[in-house]
Amino acid sequence: MENPNLADEVSRLHADICSALADPNRIMLIYALAEKPCNVNELAAQVGISQPTASRHLKILRERGLATPLRQGANVEYRLADRRIVDALDLLRAILRDRIAYRASIMDNE
Repeated sequence: MENPNLADEVSRLHADICSALADPNRIMLIYALAEKPCNVNELAAQVGISQPTASRHLKILRERGLATPLRQGANVEYRLADRRIVDALDLLRAILRDRIAYRASIMDNE
């Protein structure tokens, strides 16, 4: 039987990660970091958001353990902490594509 305290902690961490993924800009930042490590200005340009907005989103990704900063001289370069988060996002996107296709097939049959 699983330790109730451990189960609670895992559930809390799960919720923390899900809350970090609850914003489209953060998802796009994760995909950008999956391509290559970047500084905040590069990420902001890639995602099409302002640098302060990118910094706020990166702070959340860092706090949730999804992105890690690495100082490179005067700059901070961000890296994806665990590649598996992209695999999880890709799986969710596949589920969403299937749902969209299913809804479209229902509409075609009406």
